[in-house]
Amino acid sequence: MKPALLLFDLDGTLSDPGEGITKSVQYALLKMGIREPDLKKLEGFVGPPLQVSFAEHYTFSEQEVERAISYYRERFIEKGMIENKVYDGIPHLLSGLKQEGYKLAVATSKPSVFAEEILKFFQIDRFFDFVAGSSLDGTGASKTEIILSVMNHFQGVHKEEMVMIGDRKHDIIGAVNTGIRSIGVTYGYGSMEELEEACPSVLVSSVEELKRLLLKNTVQL
Repeated sequence: MKPALLLFDLDGTLSDPGEGITKSVQYALLKMGIREPDLKKLEGFVGPPLQVSFAEHYTFSEQEVERAISYYRERFIEKGMIENKVYDGIPHLLSGLKQEGYKLAVATSKPSVFAEEILKFFQIDRFFDFVAGSSLDGTGASKTEIILSVMNHFQGVHKEEMVMIGDRKHDIIGAVNTGIRSIGVTYGYGSMEELEEACPSVLVSSVEELKRLLLKNTVQL
């Protein structure tokens, strides 16, 4: 069945935010007394909720996680938000999808207020009918909750007509939990192994392959 509603993850799917996120995490860690000079080691923070990543990677307590996120946002709001770039081909893909009549939504663990600013900055906000993200206090950050928020907004669209597109296992797991199909993209920050273990409906390796899949229907979802 051809999908009617496409849900796009933001970080690692629509744009490459690696520099801004890792440098902001590095800044937060330094404020917490941890020096990490290798930004590559912080790339695991791209995608999942910060609450999860700080707790998993540094075993911070709940109070320490809150402090770390506060420090992270100091730098992220000042400069990290725009240390980012839209992947080549994404604006053309989104334009084509809208011309084909698709409904488009962003489904991100990033706080909605930041996601909306980033979409506006890159002038791709006009392509989206709805943006679903988390709250600044960290609630509603799981991808399952975010997808459910999108589903609630588009109540006239059946779940069989929805597809979640993302680069991390959280995107695929959220799709599985809500009973919708998914496309895993390997050009982002999730490894092939991570995505395959989460069992997406299909995997693509580039924006161009994603465009062929959705606009030319060369692969059956």
